[in-house]
Amino acid sequence: MNKARMNVAALSLSAAAFVGILTREGYTDRAIIPTKGDVPTLGFGTTGGVRMGDVTTPVVAAQRALADSQQFEGALRQCVTAPLHQVEYDVYVDLSYNIGASAFCRSTIVRRLNAGDYRAACDAILLFRYAAGFDCSTPGNGRCAGLWADRKRKHAQCMGAQ
Repeated sequence: MNKARMNVAALSLSAAAFVGILTREGYTDRAIIPTKGDVPTLGFGTTGGVRMGDVTTPVVAAQRALADSQQFEGALRQCVTAPLHQVEYDVYVDLSYNIGASAFCRSTIVRRLNAGDYRAACDAILLFRYAAGFDCSTPGNGRCAGLWADRKRKHAQCMGAQ
């Protein structure tokens, strides 16, 4: 990639990445538990404050997803000191949206990024292969194969920025 990396404070989640989050998360108008042992989820993957029985609409859910993504951007700006390409920023905000800000900020990804090891940081995306204690990279699994497919896709996007 020929563009220089930028300070994360100068970046914001691209519209394409936001739509990607909405698409990946999918929409549900009622709170569900997507994977056995997981937490209740509503709208486009919102978990904060969600209780079983909660309901939403597409517009409210999209507004909540935007507010959630902005919170995850703020967390990323707090813990990532290395400059990033836009695609890397988008990938890491998306991952943070999925795994949570504190898990992202404590991760091997952030340690590798802040050390300037961008390729190794991309590789660390593949470490996040578990859902509710189950290894989603297990061949032929029907429980959370979508999560593993997403991690591989995000890894490929990240590697393309190198």
